[in-house]
Amino acid sequence: MARYLAFVIVVGLVVWCVLDISRSSDEERLGVHPLLWMALVVLVPVLGAILWILVSRGRRAAARQAGGGSTGGSASGGSSWTPRRRTGPVAPDDDPDFLRKLDEERRRREQGTGDGSPTS
Repeated sequence: MARYLAFVIVVGLVVWCVLDISRSSDEERLGVHPLLWMALVVLVPVLGAILWILVSRGRRAAARQAGGGSTGGSASGGSSWTPRRRTGPVAPDDDPDFLRKLDEERRRREQGTGDGSPTS
């Protein structure tokens, strides 16, 4: 059972490293092509993964300390995922224009200057 657990951990580490390499910047990879990093991680799993983690986290920490901002990692050096702003449609209750129009319509109804259409 311990062998299987070790195998699953190594496979998970390799998959995580390959995904992290694919999302990394050229600076984080020390200018090395991502396919070379991936080949190193896949062909020499434990050593390659450890090397990738040390190199990429070291570069990200140095960039943060130099004032270069975040390069994708969290402050703890965890995931390289960064939240992105939504670009999709805005919910009606979050849309300021929609809320403004509703407020204007409500005021017109209260003042009795509505458009004459029946209300339900």
